[in-house]
Amino acid sequence: MLFFSVLAATMLAPPLAHVAPRPVMRDSVVISGTVRDAATQLPIEGANVLVQTRGSGRVTGRDGRYRLAVQRVADQRVLTISARRIGYTPATRQVNVTADFIALDIALASAPMHLSSVVVSGSLDRRAERKDAASAGMSVSIAPQSVPTSVGTAAPAVPITRAMARERDIRIPREPGNREQYANIVENPFLDAARTPLSTFGIDVDRAAYANVRRFLDQGMRPPRDAVRIEELVNYFAYDYAAPARGGDPLSLTIETHDAPWQPAHRLVRIGMQAQRLSLAELPPANLVFLIDVSGSMQTENKLPLVIASLRLLTEQLREQDHVAIAVYAGAAGLVLPSTPGSDKARILAALDRLQAGGSTNGAAGLRLAYRTAREHFVEEGANRVILATDGDFNVGTTSDSDMIQLIEAERKSGVNLTVLGFGMGNIRDAMMEQIADKGNGQYAYIDNLAEARKSLVREMSGTLFTLAKDVKLQVEFNPARVRSYRLIGYENRALRDEDFNDDTKDAGELGAGHSVTALYEVELTDSAIRSSTGTVDPLRYGTTREPSRVAIRPTDELAFVKVRYQPARGGRSTLRTWAVTESAGRPSTDFMFASAVAGFGLLLRDSEHKGRIGWPEVRALAERGLGADPTGDRAGFLRLVSAAERVATRTAAVDVPR
Repeated sequence: MLFFSVLAATMLAPPLAHVAPRPVMRDSVVISGTVRDAATQLPIEGANVLVQTRGSGRVTGRDGRYRLAVQRVADQRVLTISARRIGYTPATRQVNVTADFIALDIALASAPMHLSSVVVSGSLDRRAERKDAASAGMSVSIAPQSVPTSVGTAAPAVPITRAMARERDIRIPREPGNREQYANIVENPFLDAARTPLSTFGIDVDRAAYANVRRFLDQGMRPPRDAVRIEELVNYFAYDYAAPARGGDPLSLTIETHDAPWQPAHRLVRIGMQAQRLSLAELPPANLVFLIDVSGSMQTENKLPLVIASLRLLTEQLREQDHVAIAVYAGAAGLVLPSTPGSDKARILAALDRLQAGGSTNGAAGLRLAYRTAREHFVEEGANRVILATDGDFNVGTTSDSDMIQLIEAERKSGVNLTVLGFGMGNIRDAMMEQIADKGNGQYAYIDNLAEARKSLVREMSGTLFTLAKDVKLQVEFNPARVRSYRLIGYENRALRDEDFNDDTKDAGELGAGHSVTALYEVELTDSAIRSSTGTVDPLRYGTTREPSRVAIRPTDELAFVKVRYQPARGGRSTLRTWAVTESAGRPSTDFMFASAVAGFGLLLRDSEHKGRIGWPEVRALAERGLGADPTGDRAGFLRLVSAAERVATRTAAVDVPR
């Protein structure tokens, strides 16, 4: 694995700019172009293109393209544009902004680089895996090696092609920089309640998207649309849902309906699910395996050092009945700490502090080792879990999403669950990490700072580690006498077929102790003067019960009927619970206003076609009214993020970053 250092320098080549023949904006200037490798002229993916002094920018996609829409400032005729990427020397250009369109291509020269490799000494067979690192003689360290200076330098005397490199056995690295990947999200449309009365999905308690979006905004950049999963933004926050009674169901539901802030003629239905809250003393014993990525891509401060600091926080919460093992992986996988009681914190912390990074990334080998270790120390009626800490950069062994998912699905049958913690930037494989956490009956969190680690691993430890209900599914049947159309906000990747609701073999989301889940539906009533663009459907040739003329409509006050089905944490026959949805009286609750503010925030960041009339001032006003007591300060942090998002949005165009 290659470790790239960035040299602070400025390229002096003149800007490549020309003016488009026909301006279309007067209050802003559009700057677009391609960032390329100066030596190969190949496009560079993942370069940060920034407007200096403005704090705004974009990340180039696979084709190296970027597009900025920058607000003009009186008397400012020149802007400085910079392009940066790890492994390249930063470059700056100055452009005259008197025109409305400017084409600006930027060439980056490679910075000197060094190779690093992981050294794992000692036997890695199963007998050694069960020994302590000290007794097995295992260590994980960085072994730097020099690279010929003609490879990767800014201006080599004779450029080295890949063919020449193969002939001379010189290893040219894969292109460094930002290689983040996000799954494509096609937003849920409005559906006709008469033709499609059922909406079915598995719950989702992941919260990674919020911290990841915050990371982009804190850097003055608009996050890619597909990084904005609205249900995860909404579920990042705690809400004051009534908890179920002790000794009864593990979950309860709270339902509230009021006008949708972005389209007041529509209703917003908030369905809140709350799991039983358990104290630390009430939780069963935990059998944990920390699986830590120590590959070369984890060397930066916001990766392995933050991983160690985060897992130290979790270690401090462990009890005598809890046990932790530590496995690592880079080019190979090894066990650096056998299963150790939580009372022996000094030994666990010392093992964490010894970790260093370097080498390639064999994630599949690490997962197999971690699951095997968890199975060997399995605790009946306990919490058996692998906690994977990584940037998601799997590049050795099993690397495809489908192969990794098959591995996780096979391993989860043992009763060992998986939690995924994402770290750092540049290599984030968001789509991969979300999927393997889902298939591993666990959660996915993104840790961008130590405060987020404290939230996920200390404040919410019981929900992160201990499952109360598994395969939790929610199905809503809308009453076409009252509802013309509806739209589920978010949960696009959790959709289920209607018949899956009653099929206990179909996987769905897990609900941890103390966890809450919020789902929002935007509903168009039959008497609404505002019609949603649901399109039309031709009459069916062969009649079914869903043909509009044959739907049995009950003229009641109910808007919908909610059904929840869940299985016990250890599996078994599912339980069904039901609730009716009617119009709420009085003013919206504090939680309703705050949740709708977060949803509006997500709609604006995605530049959604469903954002309606809402803008940043309306989001801020809603959030301020929904602050409540805010004991953790999370909601106040959201208000700060709204201001950051508004600054970024007014300076940059809402342009997709190609995946």
